[in-house]
Amino acid sequence: MSERPEMKPQMKEWIKGIHVYVPGKSAAADGTPLVKLSANENPLGTSPQALAARAAAADPAAYPDPDSTALRVALGELHGIDPARIVCGTGSDELLNLAAQAFAGPGDEVLFPRYSFAVYDIAARRCGGTPIEAADCDFAADVDALLAAVTERTRVVYLANPNNPTGSYLPRGEVERLHAGLPKDVLLVDDQAYAEYLAPGEDDGGLALAAAYDNVLVTRTFSKIYGLAGERIGWGTGAPGLIDALNRIRGPFNVTESGQKAAVAALADQDFVTASREHNRTVREAFVAAIEALGNHGLRALPTEGNFVLVLFNGEVTAEAALAAIAGAGYAVRHLPGQGLPQALRITIGTAEQMDAVAAALGELCR
Repeated sequence: MSERPEMKPQMKEWIKGIHVYVPGKSAAADGTPLVKLSANENPLGTSPQALAARAAAADPAAYPDPDSTALRVALGELHGIDPARIVCGTGSDELLNLAAQAFAGPGDEVLFPRYSFAVYDIAARRCGGTPIEAADCDFAADVDALLAAVTERTRVVYLANPNNPTGSYLPRGEVERLHAGLPKDVLLVDDQAYAEYLAPGEDDGGLALAAAYDNVLVTRTFSKIYGLAGERIGWGTGAPGLIDALNRIRGPFNVTESGQKAAVAALADQDFVTASREHNRTVREAFVAAIEALGNHGLRALPTEGNFVLVLFNGEVTAEAALAAIAGAGYAVRHLPGQGLPQALRITIGTAEQMDAVAAALGELCR
């Protein structure tokens, strides 16, 4: 067959609609390194036990366990889940994408609240589905708005709880009400990436729903409180049919040997998790108080249950000016115009000293 030089492979139309995910920055515009408070990483680092297990992992020339068996067993023991109902992924991002890929396609709709995690829009478009944003209620998910947006074409509903980037949280009763209002053939994905930052005993009921119903998938990650973002480890749980679907299309060796070993050890070190949660709560409260003291300048810290604060700039001080001032003090935070939040900065909770420095930079800007 003769070559046709005017022809070339054509990208699918639904892929053209994807905006490339932009990670948090760690340098200024001129390349100057900055302290990274833009990616919601754990300022305490990683459990020493996890680091030791990671270093002792097997020869990297060998393939890892394709089923993450020991990790699924450890997760099952900690959370009271049958390991057969657990699937592991390359971060929870892989599982979020696979959920749309397995249950939605061209002509279908994928629903999520306005100001949700950017990956949901990507996941919808990646499989040819149509992303649908439901109206928010003061930057938080609104169950009534979500249910009103469900149509006969809805196949997947994503809920980040706590939500990234706003930090908002739906309590158990609201999550149950959302699930009860969905058609049984619609998959509810409860993205609990920040669940370990909730106060002890606080629970949105997602794991119980996933254990009891065929249309609930809960996803979690080791990238946040466990401090293993560099290893890219996530997990999900749901009914056997959901887990079977994700196993059919996930990567065959999708979690590294070092990642599996580190994650098992991290689960065993719940003292580190507790210390990270308490550090976050204490430092976050102090930082929020500092932002609230600048309220007469138009700054507002949204209520948050995550390891970050979304600060709104509704006065003379703009988010762009604040971003520059914080960078001038040596810190990188996240500006989110691409997510419909040009007036906001998402600021990761770092050490007490780091947060004091960021608050001081904002205070100086407001003088």
